[in-house]
Amino acid sequence: MRIRSLGVIDDAVVELSPGFTAVTGETGAGKTMVVTSLGLLLGGRADPALVRIGAKAAVVEGRITMPADAPAAVRAQEAGAELDDGALLVSRTISAEGRSRAHVGGRSVPVGLLAELADDLVAVHGQTDQQGLLRPARQRQALDRYAGDAVAVPHAKYAAAYRRLRKVAVELDELTTRARERAQEADLLRFGLDEIAAVEPRAGEDVELAAEAERLGHAEALASAASVAHAALAGNPEDPESLDASTLVAGAHRALDAVRAHDPALAVLAERIGEIGILLGDVAGELAGYADNLDADPLRLAAVEERRAALTQLTRKYGEDVGAVLAWAEEGVARLTELEGDDDRIGELTAERDALRDELAGLAQALTDARTEAAERFADAVTGELASLAMPHARVTIDVRQTEDPDGVEVGGRLVAYGASGVDEVELLLAPHPGAQARPIAKSASGGELSRVMLAVEVVFAGSDPVPTYLFDEVDAGVGGKAAVEVGRRLAKLAKSAQVVVVTHLPQVAAFADRQLLVEKTVDGAVTRSGVTVLEGEDRVRELSRMLAGQEDSETARAHAEELLAAARSDA
Repeated sequence: MRIRSLGVIDDAVVELSPGFTAVTGETGAGKTMVVTSLGLLLGGRADPALVRIGAKAAVVEGRITMPADAPAAVRAQEAGAELDDGALLVSRTISAEGRSRAHVGGRSVPVGLLAELADDLVAVHGQTDQQGLLRPARQRQALDRYAGDAVAVPHAKYAAAYRRLRKVAVELDELTTRARERAQEADLLRFGLDEIAAVEPRAGEDVELAAEAERLGHAEALASAASVAHAALAGNPEDPESLDASTLVAGAHRALDAVRAHDPALAVLAERIGEIGILLGDVAGELAGYADNLDADPLRLAAVEERRAALTQLTRKYGEDVGAVLAWAEEGVARLTELEGDDDRIGELTAERDALRDELAGLAQALTDARTEAAERFADAVTGELASLAMPHARVTIDVRQTEDPDGVEVGGRLVAYGASGVDEVELLLAPHPGAQARPIAKSASGGELSRVMLAVEVVFAGSDPVPTYLFDEVDAGVGGKAAVEVGRRLAKLAKSAQVVVVTHLPQVAAFADRQLLVEKTVDGAVTRSGVTVLEGEDRVRELSRMLAGQEDSETARAHAEELLAAARSDA
């Protein structure tokens, strides 16, 4: 990591060992800023108070090495990030005004993405962070993770049945609570369908009737116009002397026909006049038939208007025309069929719900059995680790219990509450010495004991936890002497399977580190700067001497420091 303008740190580069890195230094030198920097890279809250006085912004940049198929790498690439030679470059900027920006793999991303990546990258344990594992829900998750497939397989089956049960329950609840609304909707549909069925409309009937009503309403005018037009074309029988179009056209045709042989152009005109005569005859005949067939019956007009009124009643309620009314009726029949089938559906869902509850009860029992078996193994393993952490008489147990609920599922002959993770409540209990009652670790462990219990839990997890990095921020507080040596030894053991970063004041712990980083500050006028130095050889002995006796040059402290380093190397 590179840290700039964060708290007391002006500009520092922190290289963490692949194994065990210990971060040491005087109180107030800025060790916690190293932890805070990592927290910012992992999506922690951006506090403008962290920005160094006089700086415009604090910047933390990190290079995290990981395989391309690691969950964090896959998620980052889905967000558009790119890996740089097998490493993911992450940066976080906090302005003095409080604005925060995040970049992953060269791409600007929401800060929330950093928190998502953190779940697969780092497990943080500090004086406040470790409190999370004190919550029963987190303890259940921890136990499930430790148990592996023994719990994961039945849990997957249980979760699938639970999701289906919730879906069925929601649908069933909707059907039963909305029964009155559905009954009212069905009644309205039946009324409308009956009303439409009584009229029996035909598609396009409204258009046809409108045209017929228009014709019947003007029958006399239409008949008179047809008669006048017929007389103009074919003549008036009552006036033999009147001229008509057919007679005039026939005369013109005869005049041209007599001389057509003398000029082809005139012959063409004669043929066209002949065609006009034929057309006039056809139209005159149709006019005569129209007038004869025109129905001026007022009774028929009344019947048409009555039918149109009935159709208008339907179009006012169910659609803008008869076609829309028929479409509404078709949809109404389908919806009514659906509503009338709800009673059957309620019966089917009720039966399915009861069957799923029975299935869920069996899966919950299998899950409880698997957790109970894993809890015994887990508790024994943590108890064994505590014996190595100077708590030889402490005994850890895990209580796997259920809460009775009359609306729950039946497990072990009792109705118990259930949820997405099963029916079990899991709690880690500690009896610190023989004869002591096993109580929740939050109530029975002192600060130092709690730190050792958390460390023991992580050491037990080491084989099953997919998180590649652990960060311990002074969780060895309250521990000293032989217990401190054992804490260092267990951290070194954990570092064989994961990267471990520890901020510590204890030389017994720091001596076991593969790399020791010293955070120290100097005062230059009014500006405080901190630097981070990798300690090797004599420098490391001097720092351990300071941690032991507060005196870097004390021969006794130096001898003790060298002895600690030698003991740690022999353990490795």
